[in-house]
Amino acid sequence: MKAILFDLDGTLIDSSEGITKSAQYALSHFGIDEPDRNSLFFFIGPPLINTFMEHYGFTKERALEAVEKYRERYNKIGIFECSLFPGVKECIEALKAAGYRIGLASSKPEKSCERILEHFGILDMFDEVVGATFDGRIDTKEEVLNEVMRRWSDIPRDEMCLIGDTMFDIEGANRVDVPSIAVSFGFGDVNEMVSAGAKAVIDDLRQLLDVLSKLFD
Repeated sequence: MKAILFDLDGTLIDSSEGITKSAQYALSHFGIDEPDRNSLFFFIGPPLINTFMEHYGFTKERALEAVEKYRERYNKIGIFECSLFPGVKECIEALKAAGYRIGLASSKPEKSCERILEHFGILDMFDEVVGATFDGRIDTKEEVLNEVMRRWSDIPRDEMCLIGDTMFDIEGANRVDVPSIAVSFGFGDVNEMVSAGAKAVIDDLRQLLDVLSKLFD
């Protein structure tokens, strides 16, 4: 059995509203005003602690405090300020009918991933949901994918494929020797993802089954 792994933010859901509003909330705690949510899309994808440190020069201790403030709003309100991209359900149904095992591999906390999938009524369509841990033990995309490999040790890595929308997805897949496919409708740069080694680019999730059949041919 071959396995398809989906990123969440920017791949299955448009989560920009909840993430950027929660980032604004956290930054305001430190006296930082970011009125333009569109300028905060860099919060989507990478681990939050890294984003606060790299973009705002926070120390690790300050970044951890910022993550807590972010989650203070996100876990109550922001988590459901999102929408499914077109074709998600149809895509997963087609993949399952074709015999693929379906997993989620996200840098978002695992419990948050499950809540979102359940909110949209698609949690039971996934054979496994793997996300970050609140203690930081699993955080990056590479660490998430390594946890997938641990849980799905019966599936060879070359018979898995990660579907994602940013360089963090493609590079994470590269580091664990798993092929990847990029989506063009998320938050990443398509040319960068192709240059990094994405095997294909799709503009609609309903194209995925045909692309996979060629990839695994």
